[in-house]
Amino acid sequence: MPTEADKKRPKRSVQKRQEEEKANQAEISATGKYLRSSPRKVRSVVNAIRGKSVAEALQILEMSPRKAARLVEGVLRSAIANAENNAKLDISSPYVTYCAVNDGPRMKRIWYRGRGRADIIQKRMCHITVKLGTK
Repeated sequence: MPTEADKKRPKRSVQKRQEEEKANQAEISATGKYLRSSPRKVRSVVNAIRGKSVAEALQILEMSPRKAARLVEGVLRSAIANAENNAKLDISSPYVTYCAVNDGPRMKRIWYRGRGRADIIQKRMCHITVKLGTK
């Protein structure tokens, strides 16, 4: 909704200002793909940081003994770097707005068993997506 000041300005400067406001409110994201851990194991770590501030999320991930915490921490640090470098945003109070773990492809291996049988071992991969925003 245009204000009195916007009515006096040229239309182009009003659109530019609105685009800048949208960019400041935009979510910055990072995705880690084809990570060698099963999605089920990574989801427990991701659920712990969803909705937390970035500083608190990093502390949780650093203190966690799980391998999945190292993977999520790398994606979170990438999202922070994207916010600082690519979007040129000065985020005063960043927090994790969205965190998801999706299935990736599976590497299938054969495990030979007795009596000429074989079992299939599925080595799972996952894709981790983290989005940051401001409150």
